[in-house]
Amino acid sequence: MIRADHARRSLRIHAERLAQTAVDTTLPHRAKATVQQADALARFLDDLSGRFAAHPGSLPRTALPPAPARDTSEEALDEERLLIATATAYPAETRQRRWLVSEDFAFPLHAALWQCLTALTHRGDAVDPITVLWEAQHRGLLAHDIAPADLLTLLSTPVGSPEHWGEKVLQRALLTRAQTVAVSITAFTDDPANSPHQLITGSRRALADLTAVRSRWQQATSPAVPRTARPARTPTAPRAGPPPRITPPPVRATR
Repeated sequence: MIRADHARRSLRIHAERLAQTAVDTTLPHRAKATVQQADALARFLDDLSGRFAAHPGSLPRTALPPAPARDTSEEALDEERLLIATATAYPAETRQRRWLVSEDFAFPLHAALWQCLTALTHRGDAVDPITVLWEAQHRGLLAHDIAPADLLTLLSTPVGSPEHWGEKVLQRALLTRAQTVAVSITAFTDDPANSPHQLITGSRRALADLTAVRSRWQQATSPAVPRTARPARTPTAPRAGPPPRITPPPVRATR
């Protein structure tokens, strides 16, 4: 019981550190620090799994609280708007932003517009404010969410690059997911019915959701690997074999 209680308290401390790091705006590299805290939490879970034997039926049955609210600040709103506008202006670059998905957006309208853009580029259609407007109208977005004139204004004011704003949007999604993971793990530790192994299994399942976003964030922020030219093919050396047979010239008859 003492070992189990100590494991429970320690796990809760790791979850609290993860949550605090994800919301700490004073950190110069908050996303990287959050990823490091997630790694520390994963290592702690690996250590716990070596102390407590596994057994079947290990998933916790704790009712999870609602996920933390998404960041809907004016800054987040502007970043998503600028991403949609620049993605419309530079569709060729949008095709390369496969690490961004609609679930990363905090505003449902922007998520739906991103789906419009990716659908157009996937079909190979032309992408401009008019075609995006048509696609949005086809999906029923203009009926309730935004007026056609307002959408054209949004799509026609690009600033910067899709890559820059896409990384901003994805980073916010990463931080939000880290907070959700921390809340879930804290709820597991607050439930005394959970055994140590249930805590381990439930926490790893929660971390897996963060790992999925993290892998896309690392793909987005990693420097591109330069493509090297393929070396020229050298002539194939002749295969070893018997020397060629030389026929001697005919001998002329002498008188």
